[in-house]
Amino acid sequence: MVNKKGLVKVGKSKGAGHRKRLRTRFLEAGLDGFLDYEVVELLLTLGTPRKDCKQMAKKAIKKFKGLRGVLDASPEELQEIKGVGPRNLFGLKLFQAISERYAKEQIAKRIVFNEPRMVAEYLQKFIGREKKEYFLILALDARNNLLKISNISIGTLNSSLVHPREVFREALKFSAASIILAHNHPSNNPEASPEDIAITRRLQDAARIIGIELADHIIVAKQKYVSLREQGLI
Repeated sequence: MVNKKGLVKVGKSKGAGHRKRLRTRFLEAGLDGFLDYEVVELLLTLGTPRKDCKQMAKKAIKKFKGLRGVLDASPEELQEIKGVGPRNLFGLKLFQAISERYAKEQIAKRIVFNEPRMVAEYLQKFIGREKKEYFLILALDARNNLLKISNISIGTLNSSLVHPREVFREALKFSAASIILAHNHPSNNPEASPEDIAITRRLQDAARIIGIELADHIIVAKQKYVSLREQGLI
C-alpha cells in the first residue's frame, strides 16, 4: 500500500494478531490448554511467520489422526497437505531433530536396560522413521548398563548382511556380558518375519558358544514395537 507521500506502507499480515496470541499463550503457560492443531500451527508458523497456518494444521491433524501422527510423519507425507511445503515444514522438522538428539543424549543417563519398552522408546527416535532397515546391537555389561550401540548393517535384513562374526566382534570389543539385537521395519509393521526369527536363533546359537547372552531382539516401527523375548520366540 502507498501513502500520500508516495512511500510504501507495510501493514500487518493476515493473522498476525492470532499468531502473536498463540506465542504469548505458549510463553506464559506452555502448552497447557492448547488444542492439538494449535501445537502444529505454532510449529508451522516458525517457517512461515506471515502465513496463516491454521487450516493446514487442522487438515494435518485429521489426516494423520492426531498430534503424534503429525509429529511422526515424514516430510514427504506432510507435504501431501495442501499449502505445506519445504519452508513451513521447518518447525516440524526442527521438533523431530531436537527430539532425536534429546533421546540420544538421554540414553546415556538411563543406566539400566532391563525393560524392552525402555529400549524400544529410544530406538523409535533413533531409527523408527528411517526408510531403510537398520540392524543394531546394544552391548550391555553384567548389570544391564549400556556400553555401546553399534550399527551392523543397513538394508533389507537377511543372513548375508548380518553375520555372527560382525555382531560379536563389536560385543567382544566392549567386553559385553549380553547384547540386545534391534532393527526397524519401515513398513510400520513390527511383527517378526520368518527371516527375522531365523537370524535371531542363528545368533542365539553363536552367543551360547561365545558365552555372551542374547537378551532380546527388538523390532521397532514409528509407534509400535515387538520384543521376541516377550513373544517367547527366543
